[in-house]
Amino acid sequence: MRVITFILGSGLFLMMAAMHGCSSYDSAGEDSIIEAELTRHIQTLASDEFMGRGPSSEGEEKTVSYLKEQFQQLGLQPGNGDSYYQEVPLVEITAKSDARLMIGGKGQGNSFSYGDEYMAWTKRVVGRTSINNSELIFVGYGTVAPEYDWNDYAGLDVRGKTVVMLVNDPGFETHDEDLFNGNAMTYYGRWTYKYEEAARQGAASALIIHETKPAGYPWEVVSSSWSGPQFDLVSEDTNMSRCAIEGWLTIETANKVFGQAGLNLDELKSAALQRDFSAVPLGLTASLALSNDISQSRSKNVIAVLPGTNRPEEYVFYMAHWDHLGMDPNLEGDQIYNGALDNATGTAGLLELAEAFTQLKNPPERSIAFLAVTAEEPGLLGSKHYATNPIYPVTKTVAAINMDGLNVHGKMKDITIIGYGNSELDEYLISAAKKQERTVNPDPQPEKGYFYRSDHFSFAKEGIPALYADQGIDHVEHGKEWTQAQLDNYTAERYHKPSDEYDPNWDLSGAVDDLRLLFRLGYELANESTFPNWSEGSEFRGKRDRDMAADK
Repeated sequence: MRVITFILGSGLFLMMAAMHGCSSYDSAGEDSIIEAELTRHIQTLASDEFMGRGPSSEGEEKTVSYLKEQFQQLGLQPGNGDSYYQEVPLVEITAKSDARLMIGGKGQGNSFSYGDEYMAWTKRVVGRTSINNSELIFVGYGTVAPEYDWNDYAGLDVRGKTVVMLVNDPGFETHDEDLFNGNAMTYYGRWTYKYEEAARQGAASALIIHETKPAGYPWEVVSSSWSGPQFDLVSEDTNMSRCAIEGWLTIETANKVFGQAGLNLDELKSAALQRDFSAVPLGLTASLALSNDISQSRSKNVIAVLPGTNRPEEYVFYMAHWDHLGMDPNLEGDQIYNGALDNATGTAGLLELAEAFTQLKNPPERSIAFLAVTAEEPGLLGSKHYATNPIYPVTKTVAAINMDGLNVHGKMKDITIIGYGNSELDEYLISAAKKQERTVNPDPQPEKGYFYRSDHFSFAKEGIPALYADQGIDHVEHGKEWTQAQLDNYTAERYHKPSDEYDPNWDLSGAVDDLRLLFRLGYELANESTFPNWSEGSEFRGKRDRDMAADK
């Protein structure tokens, strides 16, 4: 209903945009975006020489130096005073991988192995952390959502206990549009929220049951992403407010644990779909001790600026994360997570857009900032650091346009907006897409919660209107089913794996089309005087309205 209201009410907005937009469009910038240059940047960033672009590594130094050099060659100014860098303080915690999860009770004892059967870590900056005979309690989806009249922790004291919960939202299982947001994941369905809420409730440990479909990725993504060095931002309390242990259980492990308790997990999953669900003690205890190696480091966001001519104090942002998972010396064979699609493509696109704006005969009226952020993979850390420590005031930041994984499959009849209907930025993209005779569609897989999984979300939480446009799914030659099959294959076979490497068979013509759309969108934003906003009813609009009102 929110989207329908927005669309019906957009006529005035479109009229205002037209009144404030440019009278003429300089196509030199758009025309300069070509496959050959995009390919060159992707091949470089995804090469073995860059060692998987891990934060605070030799690969980072190569990456940020490359980005700085490219921005300098384009004649862009440093974005942070006289520096192209914004330092991001990180703590790196590496858990020993020989720890076993022990589950006791009901006259039995089971032991589970790290990596294959469970994953666990701590965000606390300590050399050792543990739970010892911590009571296990199933808390459904682990959600407290007053606006949905939902509280899985109602009347519950979980201090010192280990909470076990389901991934995603109740709406995913039922597809009931009146239950949360139906099939589309809300922030309550994200693992980040679930660990945060467990900590607020005082739990000693929080374990999420992994299932591929509601999680949106297979177990291998969990085991690779949460093993080895784990990064976080440095906090004043050294993260002692977090649970002592956070982690995942495979669905097979979860079934064994619930079986040990004499309970049927499938039946409890059905019960957890009800608003009056009550948490279920399992009558079991969990014990786990983690030993950690700890180091502190400083990573870098890279930022460059093309100053505006008339309103240089106002900024339109393009952004992409430069980092990936680095190297894992414990792997047999290929040990480099090259991250070609994720996100050498987006970072290469950032450089192409930067070059495009330098080709204009007349620079835009507003400044354009190009931000390549670090540590997206560990939890949007680089973008979170920028958004909470902004170089430019949030009230002077017009919008943020994010690129995370470009189209490598060829030309599409459409383009996707992740979080369609959330902001007035949608209308800018719709207008640009019409000029390419393409349509704009919402996310075909909203249950995977992509809106909360990339760096634009850090800006959104600070009220800044943010757009995440993803590739379309209606291929000009092969259609929708073929495209979706390619995307599914990538998720299953290459996402967060060493096999995410540059492929010379990629067709980047569709990526060029998408970048040209995003160029036109940013060009329009940079040459008008209005500030787009979030849609009515968006959870981000209130903060934006308050901030803008206070700035007047």
